[in-house]
Amino acid sequence: MKDLRVAFLQIAPTGSVEGNLEKGRTYCRMAKEQGADIALFPEMWSSGYQIPEEIERLKALAVPRDGDFVLAFQTLAKELQMAVGITYLEAWEPLPRNTITLFDRHGREAYTYAKVHTCDFGEECRLTAGDDFYVADLDTEKGMVRVGSMICYDREFPESARILMLKGAELVLVPNACPMEINRISQLRSRAYENMIGIATVNYPEQQPDCNGHSTAFDGIAYRPQDAGSRDTLFMEADGSEGIFIADFPIDEIRDYRSREVHGNAYRHPHKYGLLVAEEIREPFIRKDYRR
Repeated sequence: MKDLRVAFLQIAPTGSVEGNLEKGRTYCRMAKEQGADIALFPEMWSSGYQIPEEIERLKALAVPRDGDFVLAFQTLAKELQMAVGITYLEAWEPLPRNTITLFDRHGREAYTYAKVHTCDFGEECRLTAGDDFYVADLDTEKGMVRVGSMICYDREFPESARILMLKGAELVLVPNACPMEINRISQLRSRAYENMIGIATVNYPEQQPDCNGHSTAFDGIAYRPQDAGSRDTLFMEADGSEGIFIADFPIDEIRDYRSREVHGNAYRHPHKYGLLVAEEIREPFIRKDYRR
């Protein structure tokens, strides 16, 4: 497989669902002109990561999975022969969800994933959390690649990327909406290293409140035979500006690396990890706003 080209749409919202639809279409077309195999939006693009406090306003802002907003990108993916990871505030009961749908180059839905680790300490307490992680074989012009997603805060839980790795993900697409600083970027570096996966994270630019750009691409390859020691798996980091940033993921090299290195699922002892699925929470980690 030739390197898989991901377009990071590090773009600012317009203030309306309709405006975001049109701007999103424009940037997808620009991404295709730059040879992208996948175009990825930042978190909850339909609303520009707006979560109104008033529940009726929140529900009115949400868009259905089979509605005009999402279907427009399905049509566009087929037209452009390019996969599109479109993000949106999804209409759901009892409360909306923070969702990504990935369409392949034929306009077929590869998966729909709702954020599992909602930020319940903040405004995402008004959203419904997802209940699982999904992967799919994505049909690209360069061949099949196994893809999954996390969304923003999901990255802070090693279990998110680990489950995706165990389900076979080779590349993880991560929509984001927060300041990407050294510690959050380091979390992504760890997720890529310990699972030997590519990770593509796209953020809003610095003109969006509480965001700063710095979308990142990690290939998960810490050691190359030709190198004397360990290398940084971060191979693309955007600045804070608005625009399209391109990263070419070396899928064949990632596959070769995974076939011989020691991380991922090569030497795990899951029968010893029972405590990881225990639901008891003890001090100092008890939080009154935690939702199961």
